[in-house]
Amino acid sequence: MSDNAQNAQNAAAPIFDIVRVYTKDCSMETPNVPAIFAEEWKPDLKLDFECKTDKLQEENFEVDLRVTVTCKCGEKVAFICEVHQAGIFKIANAPDGLEDFLLNGVAPNILYPYARELISSSVVRSTFPPLNLRPLNFEAMYHQQRAQAAAQARSDVANGAATDGAPQA
Repeated sequence: MSDNAQNAQNAAAPIFDIVRVYTKDCSMETPNVPAIFAEEWKPDLKLDFECKTDKLQEENFEVDLRVTVTCKCGEKVAFICEVHQAGIFKIANAPDGLEDFLLNGVAPNILYPYARELISSSVVRSTFPPLNLRPLNFEAMYHQQRAQAAAQARSDVANGAATDGAPQA
């Protein structure tokens, strides 16, 4: 293969690169300390997360993964730990659909272990028993959400619902 052909092929190849990973925000609230330490430790955990993306420059995107863990003992809140773990990712030459998958499936998979470690560390430093959040597969969740959205769209069309706000003929 000639150098020109190789350069043309490399120029059109999709690029996905991690530019930077950082913590945007971290908070640990313990509203019922020290009284909660006298309670029998039967934690009820709730995990919430949200992923937001923002285009920074032509090829750079920020992905902000918010992970919130709320722990209750009975009716009392033991702690609320929230982390915004973020990263800047470079994406270029991505075919249709790939950019969305990289930003909402792959990037959160990269960021989540950092958020898990920060939450675990914050919980232990607050003298609560260790908390190890289970791994999550954001790529699988992405595909599942897309499949559900496609099924819902097919159902809406089959039931005669308009998908663009206009009546169907």
